[in-house]
Amino acid sequence: MTRSAGLRFIIVGLLAFLMFIPLSLVSDVVRERADYSKQTISGLSREWGGKHLFSGPLIEIPVTEEVTYDRRREAVDSVTGLTLRDEKGNPIFEHFEETVTENRVPVYLYPVQLDINVASESTTRSRGVFVVPVYTADVQLAFDFDAEAAETTLKGQEVLHWDDARLSVFLTSNRGLRGEAQLLADGQNLALEPVSGNNNERTGITAELGDPRELQKFKLILAVNGAETFAVTATGRTTRFSLTSDWPDPSFFGTFLPDSREITDEGFTASWTVPHLARSLPQVGRDFPDQMARSQATMGARFITPNDFYQKAWRASRYGILFISLTFLTILLLDRSSARPAHLVQYLMVGLAQSVFILLMVSYAEQIGFGAAYLVAAGATIGLLVMFGATALKLGKRVGLLAGMLVTVYGVLYLTLRSADHALLAGSTLAFMALALTMWLTRNETWHGPERPKGWPFQRRATSDAPLAEKPA
Repeated sequence: MTRSAGLRFIIVGLLAFLMFIPLSLVSDVVRERADYSKQTISGLSREWGGKHLFSGPLIEIPVTEEVTYDRRREAVDSVTGLTLRDEKGNPIFEHFEETVTENRVPVYLYPVQLDINVASESTTRSRGVFVVPVYTADVQLAFDFDAEAAETTLKGQEVLHWDDARLSVFLTSNRGLRGEAQLLADGQNLALEPVSGNNNERTGITAELGDPRELQKFKLILAVNGAETFAVTATGRTTRFSLTSDWPDPSFFGTFLPDSREITDEGFTASWTVPHLARSLPQVGRDFPDQMARSQATMGARFITPNDFYQKAWRASRYGILFISLTFLTILLLDRSSARPAHLVQYLMVGLAQSVFILLMVSYAEQIGFGAAYLVAAGATIGLLVMFGATALKLGKRVGLLAGMLVTVYGVLYLTLRSADHALLAGSTLAFMALALTMWLTRNETWHGPERPKGWPFQRRATSDAPLAEKPA
């Protein structure tokens, strides 16, 4: 049965499917390493400043109202100070009016025109073998308000306390702020303080304005350290946002994508313009806009590392069954006419060597980068398999064909991993070409094995049971 070409193809095919087990284990190792990398990146990013989302500016104007209540109290004798009572001894009550001042829900104002300009410079921070891209950004906000619009929200006898107005800008976290922040109102420098309180939605900076009706132009200047993302909320009636960075691989996200962008190897620039009709935030109102409302009017960029080597290694483990099968197929075709074809254990060793290739690639990539790591791991694996083919499989001159196939497969795999967009195209084309070449090379193959004599195995058994003829003297 081992002389049957068809049976050998089936057995080798089953061995190829068996390689899913080590490849799955390798994939789990890569995934665990990638998760550890993400945890390290996330921790270091938070320490540097973390993700940033700027929301605001927002003016808050306190509101009060004088309310008169009809109250009653026990009547007291003005001479004795005793409670007056009726003939039955019950206390006598008198009615009076009391006017009190009560706090009402404040009025919130968003700017009419909001211009945000951000220029960031990228650098890297390392922890162990992991490198994290971070940035330092200079942020400038220019804006103005229509303060008179606050009066349109009043009801009854409510009164605005203009002199107690406060301006706030909300941030994801204050720990990323660096340097001295400045808030200018018509050229006058206003003192800034951190937003206090237990409400996580109100982390940021704030300043007492005085009467905002007397102020025309505002400007906020600050610097932040951050990592991974930078985003702002379109809070102005018209919001213009410009972001410039030297990071070459941005990924834009949010409710609004940039109107224009330019991405080069030296960095990128992007700009947004958002009118008030495109957002759901009210220009003036009595309800504080919650986090959900603000998140529906965001725009920003992620500072990503595209197609990192953990992604490449995981994809290589997915494609692993393809290049293992191609190697098995090549060995099967090269030694199909050998008197001693490759043993099943030898196929298993070849498959395990190619599975270990992925672990080699990941471990070296953490130290020397993906390109050099791939060259080292692929070179070592190809050299090992070629040596094994020459010494153990006894392929002789045919080992050159094995080497050529391995170089081609690992070259195509490298190009596939480098380009995620063309991975499916390269993989499917390679699989089709391998199948077509196999069909062509085996077009004259006798799949059923050698022809059996007529009447086999009965004739063979009868012959074997016949008495041996005596040898002549």
